[in-house]
Amino acid sequence: MSAPLADRIRPKTLDEVVGQEHILGKNKPLRRIIESGKVHNMIFYGTSGTGKTTVARIIAENCGMTLHRLNGTTASVADIKDVIADIGTFGSENGILLYLDEIQYLNKKQQQTLLEYIENGDITLIASTTENPYFSVYSAIISRCTVFEFRPVTAIQLIPAIQRAFRILSEENNTEIIYNEEVLNTIAYNCGGDVRKAMNTAELAVTCGDFADGKITVTLDSLKIIAQKSNMRYDRDGDQHFDILSAFHKSVRGSDENASLHYASRLIEAGDIVPLCRRLLCIACEDVGLAYPNAIVITKACVDSALQLGLPEARLPIAEAVILLATAPKSNSAYKAIDSAIQDLKNCDSLEFPRHLQNCHFDGKGAEVYGQNYLYPHDFPNHYVKQQYLPNALKGHVYYEFGDNKQEQSALLYRKKITGNEK
Repeated sequence: MSAPLADRIRPKTLDEVVGQEHILGKNKPLRRIIESGKVHNMIFYGTSGTGKTTVARIIAENCGMTLHRLNGTTASVADIKDVIADIGTFGSENGILLYLDEIQYLNKKQQQTLLEYIENGDITLIASTTENPYFSVYSAIISRCTVFEFRPVTAIQLIPAIQRAFRILSEENNTEIIYNEEVLNTIAYNCGGDVRKAMNTAELAVTCGDFADGKITVTLDSLKIIAQKSNMRYDRDGDQHFDILSAFHKSVRGSDENASLHYASRLIEAGDIVPLCRRLLCIACEDVGLAYPNAIVITKACVDSALQLGLPEARLPIAEAVILLATAPKSNSAYKAIDSAIQDLKNCDSLEFPRHLQNCHFDGKGAEVYGQNYLYPHDFPNHYVKQQYLPNALKGHVYYEFGDNKQEQSALLYRKKITGNEK
């Protein structure tokens, strides 16, 4: 059984690698390190199909060191000890290079087993991971490595690679392959920056193509079926999940309804509406807040409707909530106020209640101080009377600042009216 096309045509030199110009371009950091011939401990971080394994293999094959390959999904402590056992042998006189794919799947003990040998230089580590290494890799390993981020490849960067794939497939099959620009663009844009997926999609498209007169024609209709939803680079437990939620939240906060709908649609298409609904409720309070207090009521109704309807109909109330929040006036005054109050609470020791706010039932006839002298606001004009409510240690502290929107400015005018602009 032949290997997938992506493996058969894997680049052998840095110039053949698709994308990653920010680290592999001329005079860029990673290229300069590789070309120097001095291999350092490195971690390659990025989504699947961005070239991490390819670059690691290029380094390994050109460094002159004894190469060991392990995969974090299957490697055991015994496998790691086998690598360590090679230290100091005749075959490893130029050093040992350990290429460790998916390092995030090694547990802490397994990673610690490597630590001593990485630190003293007996083993040079090149690891790759699809998860943020600062969360998934043991911190002591991180501190001894340089982290390079591999970014998703753009559709424009993918097109030459897809053309190369068709050319090689044509040579392998000894058959002319017919395709047009729309086929190239469909593969490039539907593969979401994943080179491996683009190569394998091209191979499958040729397999499913129409054969006639000794030629294979790649049809757009069959290609759309093959490539459907492949542009959804998404992992519910990984960085993509949180990146999309973050981009969505910031787009709504920034009052860009179109970007907000884009990121919401990505979550909807991935079927991940529960985190989206939770984020909508948060935005209603954190970012719209008191500028439009009814936003939380409407958003809650939309969220409840979405969860009750389920997909695909859930997209309708979600869209309503997204557009409402994105186009609503914004205020984070309540968010800032509660965080400020909580911070004071953390910074202060135990705080006693003002005497006049305590429960009057605690006062017995023999109490040293009897009576609270609490002033009942409803007994005064405008249902307001000035008295101290904060604990003595926090007297005069201000947490809430009225926002500059119509709703909060109206509340400020009312406050000034009943207090007589008191300080």
